Amino acid sequence: MADLIVLYLPTELLEHILCFPVLKHVDICNVSCCCKRLHDVCHGRGKVWGHQYKLRWPRLQRFYRQNESCDWLREYKTRHRVGIQIRRTVESISKRFFTEVVLGDSFAEIESLGMPEHFCEDELLFILNSDKRKSLTLKYYAKKILYFLRQQNILKSLKNFLEQPTEQQSALEGAVLVDQYCNPLADVTLDSISAQLDEITEKVKKMLRIKNPSHPISQNLKRTFDFELQRQVICALNSVLYEQLQYKGNECDYYNPLNSYIHQVLLRRTGIPISLSVLYMTLAQRLGVQLEPVNFPNHFLLRWCQKPTGTEDIYDFVYIDAFGKGKQLTAKECEYLIGHQVTADYYSAISTTEVLLRMVGNLLNIGKRGEGNEKSYQLLRDSLDLYLTINPDNVQYLLLQARLYFHLGIWPEKVLDILQHIQALDPSQHGAVGYLVQHTLEHIQHKKHPVTPEVKRRSAPEHLEVQYSVGLIMKHKRSGYNCVIYGWDPKCTMSPEWISTMRVHQLSNGANQPFYNVLVQDGTCRYAAQENLEPHSAPLEIGHPEVGRYFSEFADTYYVANEELQTRYPEDMDETLCTVREFYHRLTPSAGNQEEAPTTDQNNQQAMSM
Repeated sequence: MADLIVLYLPTELLEHILCFPVLKHVDICNVSCCCKRLHDVCHGRGKVWGHQYKLRWPRLQRFYRQNESCDWLREYKTRHRVGIQIRRTVESISKRFFTEVVLGDSFAEIESLGMPEHFCEDELLFILNSDKRKSLTLKYYAKKILYFLRQQNILKSLKNFLEQPTEQQSALEGAVLVDQYCNPLADVTLDSISAQLDEITEKVKKMLRIKNPSHPISQNLKRTFDFELQRQVICALNSVLYEQLQYKGNECDYYNPLNSYIHQVLLRRTGIPISLSVLYMTLAQRLGVQLEPVNFPNHFLLRWCQKPTGTEDIYDFVYIDAFGKGKQLTAKECEYLIGHQVTADYYSAISTTEVLLRMVGNLLNIGKRGEGNEKSYQLLRDSLDLYLTINPDNVQYLLLQARLYFHLGIWPEKVLDILQHIQALDPSQHGAVGYLVQHTLEHIQHKKHPVTPEVKRRSAPEHLEVQYSVGLIMKHKRSGYNCVIYGWDPKCTMSPEWISTMRVHQLSNGANQPFYNVLVQDGTCRYAAQENLEPHSAPLEIGHPEVGRYFSEFADTYYVANEELQTRYPEDMDETLCTVREFYHRLTPSAGNQEEAPTTDQNNQQAMSM
C-alpha cells in the first residue's frame, strides 16, 4: 500500500525524493523500470537525470547554461561511454610504448574517438584526481594525454590569434598563449592574468592621485596626449612596479624558462627584458600611455614618442628599459647596454607577431642550452612548435625539428613530411634532407619488427650477486639521497668514459658488482653501485615524475612494479616482498591488480652518482 501511495505523490515531490544523494544512476535506472509513472518522472530531460549528471561530473557544469533544457540521460550515456573508451586507450598505451623515451603522436588516437573534447578532458582529470597512491601508471599516461590535447587546443587558439588584424593583436594575449602552450597543465588564463594587471593598474592610479591630485586619470580618461601628464603616469608606474611591488630583472638566473612565462613573471615578480616589457607596456596602455616594443639586439626595449605627431626619427623617442627598473634612455644611451653601435633599424617598433617570435626564440635557445634530458627536450619541442606555427617556412627551425624528432626516435612519418617541406622550400638542403630521409625510413622498418624485451631472472647464475629488487625504496650511503629501484644489471654497463669520470675504480668492488637504475627524489635518474645502496629505514614516496612509468602503486613501504616492468623482471616482486618483510617486520599487501607503464632508455639517463 505504501508503494502505491508513493505513485500518487506530486511530480515535484517524487523528483525531490529521487534526487536524494544516496541514489546512484543504477538506482534511477531500476526505479524508472518499475512503472510508467516513475518512468515518466525519470525522463531524460527531467530534473532527476540532470541531478545525477551534475552529481557525477560537477566539473562539466560550466559547459551548460543555467536552466538549459538538455537531454541529461543522453549526455550521461555519452559521457559514460567516453570514460570507458578513454580509460581503455590509456591502459593500452603502456604495452605499446613502454620502451619509448619520448612519446610522439601516440595520443592522436584520442582525437580520433570523435567524442566531445570536454568529456575526454574530464575523464582524464578524473583519473588524475583518483586515489593518490594507486593507478600510478594510468595517471602517468593520462597526464601525458591531457598535455597533448590541451596543446592542440592552444595551437588552434594561436592560429586564430595570428589571423586577426595586426592592430587587434595584443602582446599580452600572445604572451599568455605562449605561456599556456609550454604549461598546458597549469591554470593559466587571459582572464586571470588580466585581473592581476587590473589590480596593479589600480595601485598605479592610487599612487598617481597621491603624487598628482589634479591628473585627469582620476576622471577615468583613457588616454592623454599631453607629454607632462604621460610622464606623471610613467613615474607612478615605475614607483608601484619597482619600488612598491619590487619587480626586477632576473640577472642571477637569466636563462630560467620561467622568466618567459607571464604568469610566473607575475608570481615571482622577476623576468627578462621582453617579458617585463610586455607587462610594462600593457600596464602603460591601460593607463593611457602608448608605448611600442623595440626589437633591440640582446636587450628588448620599449619606446615612448616625445612628439605630438607620428615620427620615425630615433631621437624623437625616449627608450624605456623595463628590465632596468623602467630607466629612460636616449638612443645613444641604448648602445651602452650592449656595448656597440647599431643601425637605426634596430630602434624601430615591431609587430606583436615579431614580439612573440623573439619570446619563443628565447625559449628555443634555452632548450638548446639544456642538459639533453626529457625536460629540455620538451621545452625544445614546445618552442619549435610555437615558432613554426608563427613562421611555418623557417628552414633552419624546420630542419632542427626534423633532427630533434629523428634523434628522439619519434614521429618518423612527420619527420618525412617536414623533410619534404624543407626540400620544397630550399633545394640546397638536399644533402641533409637525403641523410635524414634514408635513416628515417630505416627507423620505420625497424619499428615494424620490434625487439623482444630482455628478461632478467634473479635465479640465473650470472645474477646471484644481485641483492636488491625493483620497487625497493633505498638510500644512498654516500650521497644521502632517497630513491626507488626500477632496474638493475649484474655488472656496470656504462662506457669506460663514464666509469672513469664517476671514479668507479675507487669503489671497493669497482665496476664488477651489480648496478641499479634508480629514480631519485630530486627528479633525476641515476645509476648506483650496490655497495652504495641500502634499504631505507623509513620508506617514503619518491616524488619523481617518472614513477608511474614503472610502478602501478605505492604500498606504504615499497612500489608495486607494473605489468610491463614485471615482464622484464619476473622474479623481482616476490623478492621485494621478502625484503620488505625482513626489514620492516610486517606483511605488506600482495602485488595484485597491477597496471602498466613504460621505461626510460638508459642512454638518456642523467646518470650521476654511483
